[in-house]
Amino acid sequence: MFKALVLRQDDKQSTSSVEQLDEADLPNEAVDVTVDYSSLNYKDGLAITGKGKVVRSFPMVPGIDFSGTVTQSKSKRFNIGDKVVLTGHGVGEKYWGGMAEKAKANADWLVPLVDGLTTKQAMQIGTAGLTAMLSVMALEEAGVKPEQGEVLVTGASGGVGSTAISLLHALNYDVVAVTGRTENTSLLKQLGASRIISRDEMQSKNKPLDAQRWAGAIDTVGSHILAKVLSQTKYGGAVAMCGLARGLDLPTTVMPFILRGIKLLGIDSVYCPMERRQQAWQRLAKLLPATYFEQACEQITLEQVPNFAAKILRGQVKGRLVIKL
Repeated sequence: MFKALVLRQDDKQSTSSVEQLDEADLPNEAVDVTVDYSSLNYKDGLAITGKGKVVRSFPMVPGIDFSGTVTQSKSKRFNIGDKVVLTGHGVGEKYWGGMAEKAKANADWLVPLVDGLTTKQAMQIGTAGLTAMLSVMALEEAGVKPEQGEVLVTGASGGVGSTAISLLHALNYDVVAVTGRTENTSLLKQLGASRIISRDEMQSKNKPLDAQRWAGAIDTVGSHILAKVLSQTKYGGAVAMCGLARGLDLPTTVMPFILRGIKLLGIDSVYCPMERRQQAWQRLAKLLPATYFEQACEQITLEQVPNFAAKILRGQVKGRLVIKL
């Protein structure tokens, strides 16, 4: 038997509770993993509260990522005792996820834990950190260089935003953080933001083209704020877009693209190819300072997850939430 957070649906109402499950309940996949840690992400919050159509079938063990140790393997890629990380691939949505003491996973979804990281640190980074690294890599590949000016990060208090600030700072970019939570100003500056601007400033009425301010940006929120960012991006700049916390819409025009030649880069961490995943994890292990793990991460228990899931949707969580299994 093992402990897991289980989502069920009764008369179209979603419920969540910590239950004892039998190993026979686990899906039929190639690799058995004893889970050390999972994490709580925005998408997990939507799944657990039932406020988003994330879960495809019930019952479901949520958790879009986890880290742990292989205990059995039918795959030649992994041996008993290997440390592994899983992010994305529909886990916690279509397939049972990481908020359980045990998991079974498709071998093709697992990444070997890179040297220099513990399983706890891997989940302190997690899906959010991987997404942040992929966003930074996209800006680099689009030609955004530190000497070209400030780089904006929206949703800076969240998991993706806080990690992106640390990564950009480590690469010598001048980072400006956007947040609606001024109480986090000190933390964001400790992570590497040179200055902070209010979310309200980015929600003012948008122009098709505004004053050129940002060499590049990482946007985690979408909607009107992303439209504002696009209108303010400098000629030839780029915006990596990886979230929708403020909405699915994008009320902008073609003018930033055809008059300033800027690039809008879509970032997907769910089905990112294995080679690029491994490259991102290698860079995360090298770039993130020890202070990141101390400053931007909080550990919680499985029993605390439903409460924190509601908080993450209300924007009351800062940094990363790691779940110790």
